[in-house]
Amino acid sequence: MKNWKIALTLGCLCCILTLAICIQLKTIDNTNLTVSKTLTGNELRDQILKWKEKYDKATKELETSEQDLEKVRLQSTQNDENSINKEEEIKYDNTLLGLTDVHGNGIVITLKDNNKVKRSNIGPLDNIEFYLVHAGDLVEVVNALRNAGAEAISINGQRITNFTSIYCAGNVVIVNGEKISSPIEIKAIGSPELLYGSIRIPGGYIELLEETGVIVDIKKQENITINKYDGIINTQYMKNE
Repeated sequence: MKNWKIALTLGCLCCILTLAICIQLKTIDNTNLTVSKTLTGNELRDQILKWKEKYDKATKELETSEQDLEKVRLQSTQNDENSINKEEEIKYDNTLLGLTDVHGNGIVITLKDNNKVKRSNIGPLDNIEFYLVHAGDLVEVVNALRNAGAEAISINGQRITNFTSIYCAGNVVIVNGEKISSPIEIKAIGSPELLYGSIRIPGGYIELLEETGVIVDIKKQENITINKYDGIINTQYMKNE
């Protein structure tokens, strides 16, 4: 009987002790969970603060860039006298270089090979080459027009510039690297009277061409259009000061 009471007492004590241990463990788990959640919340808050700081910095840089861009826009759209003068200088220089289309009064010269002349119907001492238009003939006419004050010249649509080459390749005339053939149309803008009078001067080159057999037609014309030079201008030795 006495042993039974002792065993019962020990069993109750074990149950109480087990229950106390479980409660303690549960309390510890809850405490750890709370601490873990607290730490996780703090880390997340720190990350949010860092990203907000980066966002604010990027926003400020964007505002600064937009302000700088607006200043550039205002400067580029200002119609100050200096900008207008520079623009006019560029246009004028491009016109002189032949890089813009131009129009004005002047003369139109048409040179044709004399196709009626054949080797079979000319004399033995005659030369059929005299009846054809050659590169040298075009050079002479262009020089005569320039000396007469021509401001723009073209040959079969090819704008004549300081970089233009005119030469023969066999029986073909090359201007600005392009082949041209008879009839050859030379346009010149300038004073029509002065150009016509200079070209038609007695003893001039045009008269010589007519005497040798080339067919020539010259007329004054209003509102002539001469297209711009569409090639590439390369300079190897010139440098800006």
